Amino acid sequence: MSAELARLRAEIERIDRALVGLIRDRVSAARCTAAAKRAAGLPTVDPPQEATVIRRASALAREVGLPSVALTRRAELDG
Repeated sequence: MSAELARLRAEIERIDRALVGLIRDRVSAARCTAAAKRAAGLPTVDPPQEATVIRRASALAREVGLPSVALTRRAELDG
C-alpha cells in the first residue's frame, strides 16, 4: 500500500471517529430534549419541528455541495 493511500485511509478513519462522536452528542441532546418535553407535558413527537430540522439539514448539505435527497428520503421512510 502506498504512503498516500495509508494517509488517506487514516484521514477517513479520523473523520469517521469524529462523526460517531458527533452522532453520540446529537442522540444525547435529542434524549434530553425528549425528557424536557415530557417534563413540560408536551408531546415528544413534533412533526413541524422535525420538518424544520430536515429542511435545515438539507439546506446545509446543499451549501457544501452534497445532495440533500438522502436526508429527505430517510424522513419519508420514517414517516
